[in-house]
Amino acid sequence: MNSFLETILIILLVYYALKIIFKLSKPYLMRFIAKKANERFGQAFGNNPFNTPNQKQEEGKVTIDTSKANTKTSKPTVGEYVDYEEID
Repeated sequence: MNSFLETILIILLVYYALKIIFKLSKPYLMRFIAKKANERFGQAFGNNPFNTPNQKQEEGKVTIDTSKANTKTSKPTVGEYVDYEEID
């Protein structure tokens, strides 16, 4: 009977110890998760300010960047037109 009570006491102590440890580590864990999510979001959209090259252009020099995202192609044949008559 004594070993049963010791086992229950150990389980309760471990439970409450883990509860306190998680409560204390929660802010650090949330900060780490938020930082990782911010890094992944920045990488997905290319808005990571730490990886941008610092290229200085000469004064008066004009550069034109063309992106393929702006070029839209349209199909000349959208569909077939069908005449119809209203029936009264």
